[in-house]
Amino acid sequence: MNYRNGRDVLPPSLLKELQKHIEGELIYIPKKSNERVGWGVNSGTRQMIERRNEEIYSLHCSGHTVEHLTKTYHLSVDSIRKVIFKKRAEHEAKLLVQKVSVQR
Repeated sequence: MNYRNGRDVLPPSLLKELQKHIEGELIYIPKKSNERVGWGVNSGTRQMIERRNEEIYSLHCSGHTVEHLTKTYHLSVDSIRKVIFKKRAEHEAKLLVQKVSVQR
């Protein structure tokens, strides 16, 4: 995010109105809600965490213990359990949708 001078980007009438409320201070102006991207989308962090969580679930399903996963991924026992619980629910929901679509 870059600092931009209000004098360079705002109409003079709007600048004067803003100066009545926050003269000389920094202000953050958020994007319109329909233009905002989700957390981690631009940086790739969201996808990286999703891949990591899939790995954790897959390793757990193949027999790795929660304790082993905590040491491997440097996460707490509660965090590993949350990942496993969430991924299990996602996989079960996906299987249920597939089962229903096959029955039709």
